[in-house]
Amino acid sequence: MSNGKTNNYLLSWIEQLQSRGIISFSHDDLITNFPERSEHAIIQSLSRLSQRGRVVPIYKGFYLIVPAEYAAMEILPPILFIDYLMEFIAKPYYVGLLSAAALYGAAHQQPQEFFVLTTTKQLATQKKGIKINYIIKKTIPSQFLENRKTETGYVKVSSPELTAFDLVYYSNRIGGLNRTSTVLNELAESMQADLIEPELIQSFSIATIQRLGYILEYALKDEHLANKLWKVSKDLNLYFYRQPLSTGKKTSGHKTDPRWKIIINTEIEIDE
Repeated sequence: MSNGKTNNYLLSWIEQLQSRGIISFSHDDLITNFPERSEHAIIQSLSRLSQRGRVVPIYKGFYLIVPAEYAAMEILPPILFIDYLMEFIAKPYYVGLLSAAALYGAAHQQPQEFFVLTTTKQLATQKKGIKINYIIKKTIPSQFLENRKTETGYVKVSSPELTAFDLVYYSNRIGGLNRTSTVLNELAESMQADLIEPELIQSFSIATIQRLGYILEYALKDEHLANKLWKVSKDLNLYFYRQPLSTGKKTSGHKTDPRWKIIINTEIEIDE
């Protein structure tokens, strides 16, 4: 009987949180709000609510409340809870790569994974058919992030310009150069040349700058963005060395682009 009562208390408490627009809670929240209940009883009640699809454990001591409209999915889309999760673990982050591109209408195909860039190496989230792919980045460039409003709050998203650099730098993580270039082809419409700033490009390797410049100029035929990237690079006195377009292929016997010093050892095919 006591377990059933605890379960009712938890359900009532969760519904109160929902009524205030709160979609998550922690184990510590439970201990604070139910000091008279044993931890064993609370865990049992949580298990029952989880089996009923009312809550989902996402991370150690972190739980999601599943609203009725997402009951069939048994979980919320990551865009709705990632900000709360990263706040819980106290790590900087941003939604990036294909997930950011999708928010700018440039996903081409809906990405199967949700991409989050952060500084921690200890995360893993794969629940109810949803996989969050955490990409480790040494520093999070907060000045190049945008706050996007969602139905549950706000989420940090890489700007189109930062997204473009990330797509090239992490191209092997998202399906290769062809997919990268296909997404960039659509993302370019959201990019602004004025926002290709020294502080942004200095946070990436010179090889990444060269590859992005080559793709913008020759694969996308976007001379405006390519010329701005070239100008900022020259203003910073960056020196371009010969770099392969594809790091996984041989470089001998291939022409080198004279401007970006890219060894053209593969052909880029954009999926229209």
